[in-house]
Amino acid sequence: MSVLESFRSHYLKARDEEMSLYDYLELCKREPMAYATPAERMLAAIGEPETIDTRNDPRLSRIFSNRLIRRYPAFREFFGMEDVIAQIVAYFKHAAQGLEERKQILYLLGPVGGGKSSIAERLKVLMEAHPIYALKGSPINESPLGLFNPQRDGAALEKEYGIPRRYLTGIASPWAIKRLAEFDGDITQFKVVRVQPSVLRQVAITKTEPGDENNQDISSLVGKVDIRKLEKFAQDDPDAYSYSGGLCLANQGLLEFVEMFKAPIKMLHPLLTATQEGNFKGTEGFSAIPFNGIVLAHSNESEWQSFRNNKHNEAFLDRVYIVKVPYCLQVSEEVKIYEKLLRNSSLATAPCAPGTLDMMAQWSVLTRLVEPENSSIYSKMRVYDGETLKDTDPAAKSLQEYRDYAGVDEGMDGMSTRFAYKVLSATFNYDQTEVAANPVHLMYVLEQRILREHLTEDKQRRCLEFIKGWLAPRYAEFIGKEIQTAYLESYGEYGQNIFDRYVTFADYWIQDEDYRDPETGESFDRAALNAELEKIEKPAGIANPKDFRNEIVNFVLRARAQQGGKNPHWTSYEKLREVIEKKMFSSTEELLPVISFNAKASAEDQKKHESFVGRMVAKGYTEKQVRLLSEWYLRVRKSQ
Repeated sequence: MSVLESFRSHYLKARDEEMSLYDYLELCKREPMAYATPAERMLAAIGEPETIDTRNDPRLSRIFSNRLIRRYPAFREFFGMEDVIAQIVAYFKHAAQGLEERKQILYLLGPVGGGKSSIAERLKVLMEAHPIYALKGSPINESPLGLFNPQRDGAALEKEYGIPRRYLTGIASPWAIKRLAEFDGDITQFKVVRVQPSVLRQVAITKTEPGDENNQDISSLVGKVDIRKLEKFAQDDPDAYSYSGGLCLANQGLLEFVEMFKAPIKMLHPLLTATQEGNFKGTEGFSAIPFNGIVLAHSNESEWQSFRNNKHNEAFLDRVYIVKVPYCLQVSEEVKIYEKLLRNSSLATAPCAPGTLDMMAQWSVLTRLVEPENSSIYSKMRVYDGETLKDTDPAAKSLQEYRDYAGVDEGMDGMSTRFAYKVLSATFNYDQTEVAANPVHLMYVLEQRILREHLTEDKQRRCLEFIKGWLAPRYAEFIGKEIQTAYLESYGEYGQNIFDRYVTFADYWIQDEDYRDPETGESFDRAALNAELEKIEKPAGIANPKDFRNEIVNFVLRARAQQGGKNPHWTSYEKLREVIEKKMFSSTEELLPVISFNAKASAEDQKKHESFVGRMVAKGYTEKQVRLLSEWYLRVRKSQ
């Protein structure tokens, strides 16, 4: 099917379908979704979650404390928001069960650029997934079940058509009451239409925003009289009314209230009766208008705090279901957010040097974290990302200890993802001749942006310190390793030799036995073995050598059993790989002539240099970046 045919097919599928009231009730007997509440339709659109047992993943087990977590395909690209999404789904689940949540406003509270609007947009898209059934001609998408009285008709409807009594609101709109009078009480004259909710056509989904405090009134929520119709109808006639308010348009669907607490309190009063009682009063003297929908609101924390601190708003506060939407505090999830941004832009194919997005994510997360007690903030960031630091930083605490000390508001402050987007955009376009990004340009752009932002002196100093004190030194270490591994052609064999030798020495040391080298005949007692092991462990800063040796030997013994007695590859165990690399590259003076882009003394050096550049390009760098990063690395080394 071509794209044009597909468009027409989807359009025709979304058109209203008409049926009699009797046919609708028969449909209810077969299909419960025909009378489902908005919360039930939202749950059906969200779908069944993918359940993940975090005990089976070391990183996730540390982040989620071995809990079972649920990830919903509908929110697949909301990275690092598992807890937020779980709370939102819980709201809809409880509302669908007819509990107190069905009477409450879903309120997303969070800092600017934290993802509140993105969640709201996704919920509106999900609300479009399932159709609603409304009385034909009703200006408020009125449910046919509103015609029936729960006391008088509830038992009969449940017996004949299987519709539970709780689905009967007992309120018909003024428009429906007028039609009923015109039909002389013959309810069968009502027609029912199957309507597809639509954001674009404002059918069962709409948005309301606060306007000017002086002239905004409740009509933006409840509608008002259409003065053009007063020639034909009296002012209190339901047909003279313009049902253009948010609550009218969003009946049986979703009303998004942007920056809700910026609106004057008088404007919010209709929300109280609409959510609590299922109806609201218009501006004219006719009966109440039914409302069976979801009110989704969001605003920043400053508006919420000022609203909450006003004692006059207590009745409203009790009717709000708050979901905090903090910034992402996991570096690897923040990186995925940036990757999603780049995929949806023309930068998707632009070169991005390894480590660029990681550095941006690390800086962003560092600005959002509460400074820990007796531990470095950099270690805290790594622990939050699921790393274990017991061998490299004895001062590092557990994730739960960090959280307990930080309090419940961690992540509600810091630099936004939107700020990071702008920094990345400037980084990719920094070089006039090449659209590409690398960490050195990123650090420069980031520093300039921080200085241009109107930050407090303390916050500015802190943001710059993250670059100079944490990110730059660690990037020098990272790019040094990249350059060194690209330089050493045979480093793999060298690394395997160190690995095999370390495992053998550690095994004999644990067994408290002497070791004789079969090739040289050299003998090592326990003290000599310990000295050899420490030559490898000390450059890597291993804090608990005894535990580390036992851990490595146990891993290798298990791996040997699965590989027919053969040692695993030296890179197979991350901790030991890092230790070996630090040992291998502790002395690298000989590589400086090769990585330098100056004129070469010999053809052999030139050949080695070209080979080095080729291997760096294979790692994901452009030739221009190889030169820039190599020169930056040499300058950093010289200044140390």
